[in-house]
Amino acid sequence: MKDPVEQVAEQQQRNVAVDAYRGFVMLLMMAEVLHFSGAAAAYPNSMFWNFLGTAQTHVEWTGMDLHDVIQPSFTFLVGVSLPYSLRSRRRKGETFSHMLLHTLWRSVLLIFLGIFLRSTQSPMTNFTFEDTLTQIGLGYTFAFLISFARPRWQWISLGAILFSYWLAWALYPTPGPGFDWAAVGVPPEWHNHLLTGFAAHWNKNSNLGQAFDVWFLNILPRPSRFLYNEGGYLTLSFIPTLGTMLIGLAAGRWFMDAAPKIPLRKFFIAAAAFCAAGLLLHFTGICPIVKRIWTPSWTLFSGGVCFFYLAVFSWIVDIKKQRALAFPLIVIGMNSIAAYVIAELGRDFVESSLRINLPDAFLNCLGPRLEHTLLGALTLLVYWLVLLWMFRKRIFVRI
Repeated sequence: MKDPVEQVAEQQQRNVAVDAYRGFVMLLMMAEVLHFSGAAAAYPNSMFWNFLGTAQTHVEWTGMDLHDVIQPSFTFLVGVSLPYSLRSRRRKGETFSHMLLHTLWRSVLLIFLGIFLRSTQSPMTNFTFEDTLTQIGLGYTFAFLISFARPRWQWISLGAILFSYWLAWALYPTPGPGFDWAAVGVPPEWHNHLLTGFAAHWNKNSNLGQAFDVWFLNILPRPSRFLYNEGGYLTLSFIPTLGTMLIGLAAGRWFMDAAPKIPLRKFFIAAAAFCAAGLLLHFTGICPIVKRIWTPSWTLFSGGVCFFYLAVFSWIVDIKKQRALAFPLIVIGMNSIAAYVIAELGRDFVESSLRINLPDAFLNCLGPRLEHTLLGALTLLVYWLVLLWMFRKRIFVRI
């Protein structure tokens, strides 16, 4: 008798290894409720809590930590899934125009879902376009169109997108002497993160993307004039983010071309090549690796990391057949949009309900300094149980 995962995978023609990887990524995002950074602050001399706190924190500017893997992985996996989606629609006899209309609808829905989720704590609609869903929505239709080109032209498109974006930033002037960094949200204590020389073209809130947002975001209604994004995130990052989707598109194509085999060797070679290319651009000063503004070198480096994770999950799920081990992640990965929305909208409700219904003695059983972490673990368990119920009832949210 087939296990439930295999039944669902066959019914929906899913790649279970991809679902497991997606589930891992969503788990990292949902696990923010664990408050590891707070536990690290409560135990400053603990290597264990400091390691977890660092892993759950974005780097300030250059480089990568575990938490920085979330957005590129989610974006990469959109590209991986695209060839499977197109194959399924072709088998149903859908025309190109019908698929294009559906793609446009999906793009618009992702953009507005991202805006809606970013507006829940705002006095009015918060028109912002730098979060994961809106960035994917802005680039998804372009990825769809490029997917119909021959593989060679897909690679050429990737190169052209990244080079053109790099060149535009490289030609944009850097701030001169006496620039008021505080006016763009860069306090004095942050100055050790500022880049020098040619790499200064990619400094926080003093770049081409910042100039675009000061113009574009102030066209839209907002409670006050947009001056800068505190984290340095930008609308225009959707352009190199499209590059991440195209890298994932290549992975999905390799999956389908090699079926039923798994092209592990190809994945590992791609992982090494992309990481090496990104590091070369970074250490030569041509283009730094910065996730917050999605530099072209970040696209390459993070694409390599995504290939590595894809290879590992394919080895565990498809080669070693450890689906039972991956099952908790698969439950999340098969319902990633639902998981995203639950994590964004359900946190306050679940945490307050747990506080109301559980005694303080239980919530403090690990000590008052770990109360938030225990509450977060229980909240995360509730999230997963909801997704497990949806999995067993075959309820899968699709856009």
